[in-house]
Amino acid sequence: QVQLVESGGGLVQAGGSLRLSCTASGLTFSSYAMGWFRQAPGKEREFVAAISWSGGTTYYADSVKGRFTSSRDNAKNTVYLQMNRLKPEDTAVYYCAAARSYSVSGYYTRRVDYDSWGQGTQVTVSS
Repeated sequence: QVQLVESGGGLVQAGGSLRLSCTASGLTFSSYAMGWFRQAPGKEREFVAAISWSGGTTYYADSVKGRFTSSRDNAKNTVYLQMNRLKPEDTAVYYCAAARSYSVSGYYTRRVDYDSWGQGTQVTVSS
């Protein structure tokens, strides 16, 4: 059974930083592209970032480009989302997701492409 567990959320002031972690079990982590999504109250879940299974390719939503960085440690079955220069509009529940990938550089931006999801971690940015 695949499990994804996010951690690292919390309350931070605008301009601050947080690092989210997502640890996976029950899958061959190095065969999965990983993604980060977020959902604010009353809004649809939206794509934030994606990383290929090799870690060599990343892709970001325009709203976070230049501020957020995703990385992964396949030896630890963990993917990270470093979030810098946080803004109040970044406030949301953040979810990690896993997608089986057959390409070393493959990544996905659509929710439908992901097979497994974590339970989410709350990020609140105060102004």
